[in-house]
Amino acid sequence: MFIKKLTKDKIVLTAIIVLVSMYVCIAFADFFAPYPRNFSDRSLSYSPPSKIFVINQEGKLSWPYTYNYKRHFNPETFQLDYSLDRSQKYFLKFFSHGRLVGVDDPGRLFLFGADINGRDVFSRLFYGGQISLTIGFLALLISFPIGLLYGGIAGYFGGKVDNIMMRVAEAIMSIPSFFLLITLAAILPSGMTSAQRFGLITFILAFIGWAGFSRVVRGMVLSIKNQDFVEASRAIGASSLRIITHHILPQTTSYVIVAITLSVPGYILAESGLSFLGLGIQQPDASWGNMLKEAQEYINVMYRPWLLTPGLLIFTAVLAFNLVGDAVRDMLDPKSRVRK
Repeated sequence: MFIKKLTKDKIVLTAIIVLVSMYVCIAFADFFAPYPRNFSDRSLSYSPPSKIFVINQEGKLSWPYTYNYKRHFNPETFQLDYSLDRSQKYFLKFFSHGRLVGVDDPGRLFLFGADINGRDVFSRLFYGGQISLTIGFLALLISFPIGLLYGGIAGYFGGKVDNIMMRVAEAIMSIPSFFLLITLAAILPSGMTSAQRFGLITFILAFIGWAGFSRVVRGMVLSIKNQDFVEASRAIGASSLRIITHHILPQTTSYVIVAITLSVPGYILAESGLSFLGLGIQQPDASWGNMLKEAQEYINVMYRPWLLTPGLLIFTAVLAFNLVGDAVRDMLDPKSRVRK
C-alpha cells in the first residue's frame, strides 16, 4: 500500500526507477561495463565517443559495428585530433566474455569517450558509482543507530543527563563539516589505499552526521515518554533501556525513514566534493568525484564534454533522492504539506 501511494506521482515514480536502475547497474558493474576497472589504452588518450554504425557503405542494414580512432597532431590548433580509421570494422558482440557488449581486440568501444589515460569513461562510471552511491548508506548504518540511541537516552532521562549530552552534540554540530573533512583528508598518509580512504571517509561522515539527528530524536522522545503506553511499561517493571529501544524509539520510525532518504544526497555530495578536490578516493580507483575532477580544465569542458558525465550522474542521483525523500515525508507526515 505504501509503495502504491508513493508511485502514484509520475515524477516520484521516475525518480524511483532512476535510483533502482543506478543501483542495479553498479551491483552488476562487471557485466554492464565493456572493460574491467583496470583497463587503459594510452594510445587513445582523450579519444572521443565511438560511433556506432548500422548502415554499411553499400547503404544496406548491417549488424552494429564501429571503427577505431587514429590520432594525429594538428599544427594549427596544437591539439591532437582524432579521425575514424575505416580500414577495419569491429562488430559489436553482445553477452560475450561475461559482459553485455564489447568488440574484439584490437578494436575499442568507448561509448562515452576516454580519459587522459585512455580509460573507458562509460565503464568507469559503473565502478565509480559503486563508491559514490554506497558511501551514504554505509555512513547511515553508523550514524543513525548512534543518533537514535543517543537522542533517546537524552530525551528519556532529561535533566542534567540531557543537558550534558546535548551540549556534546551541539559542540559536534558546531564543527564546519566540510572543512573538517578537508583537514582530516589532507593529513592522511599518502600510502593509504583507496579502500582504507573509503572506510575512513565513511567513518568521518558518520561521526559528524549523528549529532543533528540525535537532537531531533531527543525532542520527539520528550513528547512521547509521558504517554500511557510508556507509563504502563514502567509499571510492569521494564528497564529504561528496554522502554527506550522497544517502546519509544519505534515511534520515531516515520521521521527516521524520511531522514534517511534526505541524508543520502548530502553524503554523496560530500564524498564527491572530497574526491573532486583530490582528497578522497585516489586514482586509479574511480569515484564520480575524482572522475569529474578532470573536467575542471576549461579546454576539457570545451573539447571533451563527455568528461562532464559524472557530474550529470551526481546531479541526477541527488535530485532523485530528494524527490523521493520529499514524497515520503509528505506521506508519513501529512501536516508537512502546504495546504492549497
